[in-house]
Formats: sequence, structure tokens, C-alpha cells
Amino acid sequence: MTAFKIGENYLIRTVTMIDTGKVVEVNEHEVVLENAAWIADTGRFADCLKTGNYNEVEPFPDGQVIVGRGAIIDAVRIEKLPRTQR
Repeated sequence: MTAFKIGENYLIRTVTMIDTGKVVEVNEHEVVLENAAWIADTGRFADCLKTGNYNEVEPFPDGQVIVGRGAIIDAVRIEKLPRTQR
């Protein structure tokens, strides 16, 4: 059982970084994302969640990104995914 919803966009904070992406699979140990990006700097966190604007974005190449569930601190659904490097 998981609270993640397949097909929804998420911002996921882990112990070492922040990733965004569309959840395409969840299993016992991993969450799999597509259209993912590493968010190096959110700016003011509450503002980025409201507006979808981030100070620094490093998109992953097209394909899947695997995030270990044991490293996840929290996650929140977001409307749009950042895919442009900034």
C-alpha cells in the first residue's frame, strides 16, 4: 500500500536532494519517476510549492529515475513539472 498516486506529479524531498517527476511505479523499495528533475535550489519553499517556480533546475535525461523509498523524507503533489534547466 502507498500514498503515492500513479500518474501524479510530485516534489520529493530525500535525505540528500529534491526531485520532481511523474510517478509511474511504486514498489516496496522504490518510487519510479518520469520527466524528472533534480531541484538544486527551490528558493522560498512555500513559494515554489504555490507557484511552481524554482531557482535552480537540473532535468534528468528522458527516461526513468528511481528513488529509494528509504531515503524519502516527505513528498507533495505539484501541478507542473519543471523540465527546463535553470
